[in-house]
Amino acid sequence: MDIRDLASHLGLSIGTVSRALNDRKDVSATTRQRVIEAATELGYTPNQSGRTLRIGRTGTVGFMLTLEHDSAVHGDPFFMALLEGVQGGLAEHGLDLIVLLAHKGEDGLTFLRRHVARGTVDAWLLSATRYEDERIDFLLDRKIPFVTLGRSSTTRPFAWIDLDFESVVARAVAMLAKAGHRRIGLVAPPLLINNSRIVADCYRQALATAGIAFDPALVHHGDTDENDGEATARQLMLLQDRPSALLLMGETAPVGAYRALRGMGLEPGIDIAVIGLRDNPTVRVLSPALTCFTLALDELGLALAHGIFDTIASRANDDASCVQRRWPMQMRIGDSHLCEGAPINQADGTLESFLPG
Repeated sequence: MDIRDLASHLGLSIGTVSRALNDRKDVSATTRQRVIEAATELGYTPNQSGRTLRIGRTGTVGFMLTLEHDSAVHGDPFFMALLEGVQGGLAEHGLDLIVLLAHKGEDGLTFLRRHVARGTVDAWLLSATRYEDERIDFLLDRKIPFVTLGRSSTTRPFAWIDLDFESVVARAVAMLAKAGHRRIGLVAPPLLINNSRIVADCYRQALATAGIAFDPALVHHGDTDENDGEATARQLMLLQDRPSALLLMGETAPVGAYRALRGMGLEPGIDIAVIGLRDNPTVRVLSPALTCFTLALDELGLALAHGIFDTIASRANDDASCVQRRWPMQMRIGDSHLCEGAPINQADGTLESFLPG
């Protein structure tokens, strides 16, 4: 049924039915109620294409993901639960979510320009924010509503929610330092991603607080997926002065790290301490249980949805206020960090002395 059928059924003009459905004040409460009840009974839904042309809005929010840097496209679970929360929150405001994937190797700004020119969505959620992110300035200049999952170096005010990486790194390093570890390896995302810089800076600060000298050889920036976790753990353990603990800031990096360590004859939690970023279904099967951090992804998604709705409303009312929030994470204690900071037992100071065979 389209709006013409609904109007004919009610004996009203199309304009009256349209105004009633859009809660216009020039329609009586009785007529509005009658139209809404008939629309519900007859299963009427508005033609979104026609509505978009009339009011210049799509009723949708685009979530931009990048094939290079967002864990959703690497089979990691973070974004799956997050998107469910976002969709639920947007539905409360009558909005729908569209997930848009930038092609691998495609410039993010070019991708965004194309969709803005097409009017694909009314507002944007951006992830994998870079230290210098041209997408943010592009949307700010055009007064297009958006919220980012992550911060950037820009001094211009914009809406963002980010994980509280500062507290995560500070607590992890402090725990390891208290246990006697003086060589703590760090696996972090690529430096062009803003949260990687936050993690690296907080790591150095936490080491300084614990009175531990910073060694750049112990820091690796990469994809932080399972393959990267495996390769990096092996690489770090081949250092002459290797780490006695690893801090892995990736969703699935601990899975690869466990595999690499065991392939080298080392047992997590016994021969080397390991702390991961987030408790998720992939790492939950690890043994010993991974010490990591938890957060409610559905609640984070809901907060992003409410943030984008508030940003849309503030733009309409010329209100410059916007959400800026670090999202808390709680440590989940497992057994993987229990190794104390004594050097790995070996005869001659070389890794080969205790490798199998």
